[in-house]
Amino acid sequence: MATGLVVAGSPGLATAAGDMDTVADRHVKDYLTKIKNFNEHFQDDIILDERQFALLKKVANRLNNVQRMVGYANFSMLDMDGALSVGRRYSSVGEFTAEEKDFLEKLFYTNAGEYGFYGEKVFAGFTAKVADRDTLKIPGSGHYLFRGKPEALYNKIARDLRNNVVLTSGVRGLVKQMHLFVLKAIESKGNLSMASRSLAPPGYSFHGIGDFDVGKRGYGYRNFTEDFAQTDEFKRLSDLGYINIRYFENNPFGVRFEPWHIKVV
Repeated sequence: MATGLVVAGSPGLATAAGDMDTVADRHVKDYLTKIKNFNEHFQDDIILDERQFALLKKVANRLNNVQRMVGYANFSMLDMDGALSVGRRYSSVGEFTAEEKDFLEKLFYTNAGEYGFYGEKVFAGFTAKVADRDTLKIPGSGHYLFRGKPEALYNKIARDLRNNVVLTSGVRGLVKQMHLFVLKAIESKGNLSMASRSLAPPGYSFHGIGDFDVGKRGYGYRNFTEDFAQTDEFKRLSDLGYINIRYFENNPFGVRFEPWHIKVV
């Protein structure tokens, strides 16, 4: 993905030993500034050029069509081969072009560290899939959870908080995470670094192996903002010891604070 990307700038590195502490301190401050101001552009962000941004929008439209065809919940479980098959079979979706498939592969295989995301990659291959037998659909939520520890943890949370906490996002296959990242990149005007400060790039999301998101019932989009950390529900979750946040404040992964994201694995 590096080929053809527009890099707005790159921080210089000092060579004198006496300057290294100053450089390190500056980089730490720059890093923390970025994740605290995750929706702002920075000089060294990776930004798609005009041609790539147009292709990004075409890919988003194609994935939108796939989601409409298979349904919201099923889309969360879809693997890339499945998405490509839907495109071939249904004219209302349309077959993914060679250029579109190549673009998706480059998004997947690019080292996310180039964007400033330093989390672990959990899907090794572009065609990786989540096994249906390992998941179950949570009634009334439109989401799936992995069986075992994630399912048990969510059930305890729902019981102890008297269903005032709801599942806002569960299992995400590669296609779902790709779709979310593409949409965020469009919202960010093609700035892939900005997108990666809000969510894990495709292949890097722990939603693919066990994590899930929770929110306050009736709280809407604010469940995906720092406002959730101010709710009684979040405080109750913390008091009960259920909160184990993967992307905590000032985390080392390059991602904004996510108080709604429950670390399971």
